[in-house]
Amino acid sequence: MSRCRLQVFYSGKVQGVGFRYSVKALASGFDVTGTVRNLLDGRVELIAEGENDELKAFQQAIRESELGHFIRKEDLQWTEAQGNFRGFEIVR
Repeated sequence: MSRCRLQVFYSGKVQGVGFRYSVKALASGFDVTGTVRNLLDGRVELIAEGENDELKAFQQAIRESELGHFIRKEDLQWTEAQGNFRGFEIVR
């Protein structure tokens, strides 16, 4: 199985609600690496790499967590993994 990269831009009330910290905590339960950060336009950007099924499960776990009701829209892009992440971290 090949690793992929998932980039998601979350819109809604996703800043100031502990979104990044909750995503980081959820990531520890999955075999994924990547980053999560706030954007100046009010969105949150998630970049995660891992096996396709693992990334889909991680994405679903975010939706089903307490964060789900803050998310109004998700813009997704799937690409090839670049392998430049170590662990999962919050970018400031």
